[in-house]
Amino acid sequence: MDIVLLFTRLLLAAVFAVAGIAKLVDREGSRQAVVDFGIPAALAAPLGTLLPLAELAVAAALIPTVTAFWSAVGALTLLLLFVAGIGTNLARGRRPDCHCFGQLHSAPAGWSTLARNGVLAAVAALLVWRGLEGEIGPSVAGWIGALSAAQLVILAGGMVVLALLAAQWLFLFGLLKQNGRFLARLNAVEERLAAAGLAPAPSENGTQSTAGLPVGAPAPAFALEDLGGEEVTLDGLRARGKPVMLMFTDPSCEPCMELLPDVGRWQQQYAGKLTIALVGRGTVAENSAEASEHGVENVLLQEDWEVADAYEVDATPGAVVVSPEGIIGSPVAQGPDEIEALVAHAVGARAQLPLFRPTTGHAAHEETAPAGPKVGEPAPEIRLRDLEGKHVSLEDFRGEEVLVLFCSPGCGFCQEMMPDLKEWEAAPPESAPKLLVVSDETVEENKAMGISSPVVLDDTYAVWDAFDVSGTPSAVLVDAEGRIASEMALGALAVLELVRSSRTAT
Repeated sequence: MDIVLLFTRLLLAAVFAVAGIAKLVDREGSRQAVVDFGIPAALAAPLGTLLPLAELAVAAALIPTVTAFWSAVGALTLLLLFVAGIGTNLARGRRPDCHCFGQLHSAPAGWSTLARNGVLAAVAALLVWRGLEGEIGPSVAGWIGALSAAQLVILAGGMVVLALLAAQWLFLFGLLKQNGRFLARLNAVEERLAAAGLAPAPSENGTQSTAGLPVGAPAPAFALEDLGGEEVTLDGLRARGKPVMLMFTDPSCEPCMELLPDVGRWQQQYAGKLTIALVGRGTVAENSAEASEHGVENVLLQEDWEVADAYEVDATPGAVVVSPEGIIGSPVAQGPDEIEALVAHAVGARAQLPLFRPTTGHAAHEETAPAGPKVGEPAPEIRLRDLEGKHVSLEDFRGEEVLVLFCSPGCGFCQEMMPDLKEWEAAPPESAPKLLVVSDETVEENKAMGISSPVVLDDTYAVWDAFDVSGTPSAVLVDAEGRIASEMALGALAVLELVRSSRTAT
């Protein structure tokens, strides 16, 4: 039993040491994780530093027998706090990034994260229980000193092998995790090149490769079984009289699985505006566990990739919208960020099909869609009334960089973004741009959002059209001379990234 207790202490010490060091190396990420778990922003900075220091203290105190018991009590306390925090957020339908091991391994908290911390808490509880009876295991130095030379060589060799295996596992895990995101980002780069007139190189057969069917083309019909064995057809989904979003997923695709909590929330929140159906592959068992955990409905199973091939979707997660009339209403959105933006536009107050203007790959439709202002061009005029009835103009900000944010009180993604935006407003960096919010709906609804920066109302959407806004939230930078200084950011993640990366031109 003494050897078991010793190795239990060493295991916990190793876990807490790796976690503490990784968090200290990435203190900014640790502070953000604290905020994401619902801790007030004012406490984020001290907790983001104190937590890894506490983990390192626990790891160091687990080694000597004289401090091992109290260190085990500290480890158990921390782990129970982690379990409570993760469980509370999961119960609320939230999956913040746990940042448990810094940049070594950072993923949205889930039931597996809860289980891992629960197992470690049980290990710490074992040490506390045995420690109360005076058994905490032998001294590390004494145990090593009692080993023969051959045993020491075997021990050292085993530790090296374990370290190499652990490093290899972490590398492969990170590589697989990045693969899905890399494909999504590559597709986004290709679409931007196409929008700029720099088309991708032709394929070997002389045709240009463009993901998805052209906007306006007939949507291929299908009949698939859901997880309950019932047949579901595209016509049946369209019969509800709403646009249908087909989201192509795979149970082995990690970004797909990370999207499921959002999909379940979207299906409930936007049930009156959009029908979302997942088209996956694999067995019922492989798809049902995660789907039921997050309340995801309309999960349909294709035998291989026959429906994805018919819609020319070549990567997961990918999504396309079909109009109630049965035509393709959007290009393919690939990756979590693009899918979030597609949902935001599809349920927005101004949503109409086609949802996005076609790229150069769909040239037949381009003449119907005027392009918005480009980077370097003068920004369209903004002169609207604010929430107090006073006229506010973009000219009022001349000489300063301005972030023009398009949002709406009725936009769920805008509401989710508000806490981060208000935190940035409360303590903006010295070089941060000014913020001008262009919104719609009523004065009361906009005041309820609690934004301290100027908010102007565009009831006719004239400014939205001038800036070529395709969905909310969207944002663009205007420089001190009144010229467009960035591409239009669409979706909460892209907007917040633009907000945090913005700097006044020097």
